[in-house]
Amino acid sequence: MASKHTRRICAAILRDWEESTTFIDKLIDRHCTKAGLDPRDRAFVQNITLGIVRNLTLLGDWIDMLRKGKIGNEEQRLLELGLYQVLLMRVPDHAAVNETVQLARPRARAMINAVLRRAIREREQLLALAETLPPAQRYSIPEHIYKRWEEQFGTTQSEEIAATAATPAPLTIRSNPLRGGLNKQDLEQSQAQPVNDHAGFYLVETLPLDALASGRCYAQDPSTAVAPGLLDPQPGERILDACAAPGGKSAILATAMNNTGEIIAIDIAGPRSERLLENMQRLAAINVRVEEMDLLGSGEIPEDFRESFDRILIDVPCSNTGVFRRRVDARWRLMPGFETQMAELQSRLVHAVVPLLKPGGKLVYSTCSIEPEENSITISSILQEVPRLRKIEETSLMPSPTHDGAYAALLESVAEG
Repeated sequence: MASKHTRRICAAILRDWEESTTFIDKLIDRHCTKAGLDPRDRAFVQNITLGIVRNLTLLGDWIDMLRKGKIGNEEQRLLELGLYQVLLMRVPDHAAVNETVQLARPRARAMINAVLRRAIREREQLLALAETLPPAQRYSIPEHIYKRWEEQFGTTQSEEIAATAATPAPLTIRSNPLRGGLNKQDLEQSQAQPVNDHAGFYLVETLPLDALASGRCYAQDPSTAVAPGLLDPQPGERILDACAAPGGKSAILATAMNNTGEIIAIDIAGPRSERLLENMQRLAAINVRVEEMDLLGSGEIPEDFRESFDRILIDVPCSNTGVFRRRVDARWRLMPGFETQMAELQSRLVHAVVPLLKPGGKLVYSTCSIEPEENSITISSILQEVPRLRKIEETSLMPSPTHDGAYAALLESVAEG
């Protein structure tokens, strides 16, 4: 059973998340580390906070069904905390109710107690009612995003995408040959199952912690292999991996090149580039050189980078609509018109790296978005603006139970004529 103070930490994380622009995963790590939580309590806090953010609209609808009239932000937050436990997490009712009520201000405790106990009595009816709600409400997708999906993908597929976003991502790892890969014991202990059509990737019941720590594997979704596979780097080549952190794609490139040639993996200075360097060292990607660089910063790109790379992979910042099940709070950060803003940034980044590509070289543009404006439409615009580029191939993955959503386009530099 979780420690009593874990629910207080959950409430504090949710309060900080609502009042800041910091992503929920960073807040979870910050609060859990400060409190010195053991792995069990940390997992409990993570499950509750991510679950609440993943189901915000649904929880709000349940609150409206159970309680009429306005309530304060703090009371709303505590009702979400309690309802998630008794309706979706199924922790013991007495612990969920009593410990949540104790977090409330004295004048609000009776109301919160009454709502939560009513939810327990009406649990089956509330769960049944949830199934009748429109998909945007049932799966807690902002209305402006869900409407876009219906227009682009149709009723059936948009609901499938939303349902996937409402489900926690499975544990997926990639075996790393550069450190010898997963052994039989790793596979057996983690109950690993190969992911169809994604060689080297496994769905696991538990993470093989020793293998992760030693670099024999890396926690990674199969969709991340699409862009490196499309780039098809060859041993001995010089590759640029732009926007490379945390480094999962860089490691796949290094493996494909048998750790020969050179990969320049760049990202902005700070935690991102630090994490990138740590991962490359742990994964034994010895042909990867990490550089701290802002592609859009004045004078940041060295002159000797110009026309020096055989291939470039640029995994641009995006809306994350293909990875909502992992970035559970990203949906709540996207305002109407987000796709246009993201496309502008993505185009600027591509324009920054095109001059670094050798004549005849290849470039892969990738995102973890499923929005056409960030993907095929952006590529069409770039091809019009940069005559030296032509599209060879593109591929899209829709989110599914076994992999996230992703997009990648392979471009080639040709002589202008």
